[in-house]
Amino acid sequence: MTSTAPIPPLLIGCAAGFSGDRTDAAGPVVDTLIARLAEGLPGQRAFLIFETLAERTLAVAQLRRRADPEAGYEPLLDAMLRPVLARCLAHGIRIVSNFGAANPRAAARHIARMARELGAAPPRIAVVEGDDLSAPAQQALLREALGAQMEGMRLVSANAYIGAEPIAAALDAGAHIVVCGRVADPSLTVGPAMSHFGWRADDWQRLGRATMAGHLLECGAQVCGGYFADPGFKDVPRLAQVGFPIAEIDADGGCVIGKADGTGGLVSAASVTEQLIYEVHDPAAYLTPDVVADISEAEVEPLGADRVALRAVRGHARPGHYKVNVCHEGGWLAEGEISYAGPRAETRARLAAEVLRERLEGLVLRVDLIGALSILGDDTGRALAATPDTGLRDVRLRVAATHADRAEAERLGREVMALYTCGPAGGGGVRSTLTPRLNTLSCLLPREAVPVRFEMIEEGLQ
Repeated sequence: MTSTAPIPPLLIGCAAGFSGDRTDAAGPVVDTLIARLAEGLPGQRAFLIFETLAERTLAVAQLRRRADPEAGYEPLLDAMLRPVLARCLAHGIRIVSNFGAANPRAAARHIARMARELGAAPPRIAVVEGDDLSAPAQQALLREALGAQMEGMRLVSANAYIGAEPIAAALDAGAHIVVCGRVADPSLTVGPAMSHFGWRADDWQRLGRATMAGHLLECGAQVCGGYFADPGFKDVPRLAQVGFPIAEIDADGGCVIGKADGTGGLVSAASVTEQLIYEVHDPAAYLTPDVVADISEAEVEPLGADRVALRAVRGHARPGHYKVNVCHEGGWLAEGEISYAGPRAETRARLAAEVLRERLEGLVLRVDLIGALSILGDDTGRALAATPDTGLRDVRLRVAATHADRAEAERLGREVMALYTCGPAGGGGVRSTLTPRLNTLSCLLPREAVPVRFEMIEEGLQ
């Protein structure tokens, strides 16, 4: 009788939770992965993932690509990856990320150049495609889903949230690095797990568990105490050196969450629970392109020393549709600010707001008194009107408006500037901006209408 040795747990570290995250995060994660591989079981594998896309990041990337055909991928790619790329390749740590954004092929070319410059062995790079639905030939699909909402729309980007299967297939084909565009965040973890353990695409229980492991990883330092910290209520040690997470995933999809060695922050039952329910609309039905995950009976168990286990996650059959985000031009956002200080500062700031409302007739103004009422205010101004003048001596007035016509929106900046001499006494520090606005719509498309694929492109990269 022959016995089959159990497949060792998979190690996955996350080094970014969004575009603009810290660029020095990957170093401690990679150091920890290397150390654990050295002391681990034969056949153990490790992955490094970077999650760098938010809902509108792709639209901004698409605009960059319009201006430069070689742009449109994660702008911090070099800063994030260069410090660890050679070590990852030397130690067999594979890399999976969505930092391809609107231009995965250009990102792959940049990574190949980076590897050459570092003197590393040429990596096998796979590009996952199929999510981008912005080409004219595909807009009929969007019209069918969005109907009249497409009329007159100036489309910027349209991307489906695709899943883990093409990532797993690319890894099975020998990719060292997989560059994606818009894949669902947890799929960056599910793909490596599918490849490592050989799971089927309909193994719902295991996929559900791995999806929630990916969900815990996807926001980077958030699960390690970053966004969790609240002094005196939820204290986090050495927050300035907060670590990034590492998951150990077993053959059944169960996971233990920890963090990079020697870093600050913490991984606790509370931090894991907060991240577990983050952005989950229905605990019994967390919809992803890979599976419908169910955490309604999940258990979080602290294991000590910044290690927390997640158990009892279930999975159900995946949805028959992909979610698609459609971003389009939405006119202009105009903003202006001016400060008032000293006696009756708040009264003068309120008077300045009244002047602007009268002068900018036709524009609907959002008014914030930073220092008195801003975050808890509202676009209609009702909250501000109902909040009495409290006599603050240090207030910054912010006004904002949107308009389809640039010339109309530009009026706001000019009127705020004029407050220097035309407004209440003592105003200063004027700043104004005019920003093109992106609006977002979402729809569902049948899976069969969105063919996904990967391609190995290590040969001939320039």
